[in-house]
Amino acid sequence: MSNMVTHSATLQPVLDKIDATLDDSIARLQTLLNIPSISTNPDYKDDVRRCAEHVTADLLSIGLKASTHDTIGHPMVVATDDSAGPDAPRVLYYGHYDVQPVEPLDEWNTPPFDATIVEGKNGKRIVARGAADDKGQLMTFIEAIRAWKQVHGSLPVRVVILLEGEEESGSESLVPFLTEHKKDLIADTCIVCDTGMWDESTPAITSRLRGLVYIEATLHGPSHDLHSGGYGGAVVNPANALTKILAQLHDEDGRVQIDGFYDDVVEVSAEQVAQWNSLGDADALTLESSGAKATFGEKGYSTLERLWSRPTCDINGLRAGYIGQGAKTVIGATATSKISCRLVANQQPEQIKNALFAFLEERTPNGCHWDLKNFGVAPAIAVPTESPWLSAASDALTNIFPNPAVLIGTGGSIPVVGEFQEILGVDTVMVGFSLDDDLIHAPNEKFELSCFHRGILSHAAILEAYASIHV
Repeated sequence: MSNMVTHSATLQPVLDKIDATLDDSIARLQTLLNIPSISTNPDYKDDVRRCAEHVTADLLSIGLKASTHDTIGHPMVVATDDSAGPDAPRVLYYGHYDVQPVEPLDEWNTPPFDATIVEGKNGKRIVARGAADDKGQLMTFIEAIRAWKQVHGSLPVRVVILLEGEEESGSESLVPFLTEHKKDLIADTCIVCDTGMWDESTPAITSRLRGLVYIEATLHGPSHDLHSGGYGGAVVNPANALTKILAQLHDEDGRVQIDGFYDDVVEVSAEQVAQWNSLGDADALTLESSGAKATFGEKGYSTLERLWSRPTCDINGLRAGYIGQGAKTVIGATATSKISCRLVANQQPEQIKNALFAFLEERTPNGCHWDLKNFGVAPAIAVPTESPWLSAASDALTNIFPNPAVLIGTGGSIPVVGEFQEILGVDTVMVGFSLDDDLIHAPNEKFELSCFHRGILSHAAILEAYASIHV
């Protein structure tokens, strides 16, 4: 399936091996996907550990030194291979083996932990929780390493692999683990496989990640729930008050009204915007993958600008009063909203969080008070694009796929990229193979087998490309 490019006599047999053993690679992915490693639910704690131990055993079977490390939360998996010799570059690979919960279960067409091969518009695809986020992705580089070892008995670069079990539940153990094991994890560059492509035929390297502020805001009013006939119109209804306050978060042009929200936002150059907008019809892709009927957002910016270079503020959840079946005429004592802000480079997460808290507190209705909880902050990331590692990865991807690799941003957050910069002093090349319609975090999550296959081939090519970089 590799491109018609002529590859080196060293790389070509590895690519041939990957092609010939693809069915075995798919079977191994299915086995991994069938383990319900839901990190956020304590009921699955044993399954999360079982998944870590399964991956460790698989890495040992390839010939890597691998071990499962206990943490304050779920285990970390670390594996190394120094067969390239002490002078070869050292590459850190990161992925996560934990997955999101599966609810709503009744919307799955097949059992979420019984990985199933089905036909799709791009050919065969594998459907299961974690198929694209992130088990299918981490298996692309593991399978590439496996093929190199099987063909040549060694790798062209030194490798260290770090697989996390808490990415979907807050990564409580990550910073302590990185700090404690810094010497073991130091590398010349890092590859994170938790991102996507532009489309099935166009690989991408992600250079911009938005940051995150996530809070929960509960407005307290009466001491207990009240009959709406006896008290409606006479006391503050927290649900009415909260929705009125939340409606003030944006003006008519979609701009966030939190004080100082845009103070540190740097406008992207016209040349960069033109390059993004030349990629294709982003509006059509967004509507197709989301099921929405129209695009929406801050006035004066294209869809890709909004997703990759503009900050946002969104209500992620609302709870108030009676939400069960049938009618109950009640004024609830509290009303709660979960609110997230996606941030861009130069914005300070703590500053934005405090400004959001202030926005709410300044609008506190008479006789009410807030309970404000912070669920985490993470800075936006912009990785260097003038990097030999990024250039080499881009060339390798272009030699595998029908279309050249493109440089993109993403609207999501991957906090580990910032932690690697701060603690390990290493920049990351973000290379992933998922598509916008893979239904990540949703029922019927899938991973195109063509993306899985090309992902393995790409990582094999990147291994060779990185071997030629002098450090």
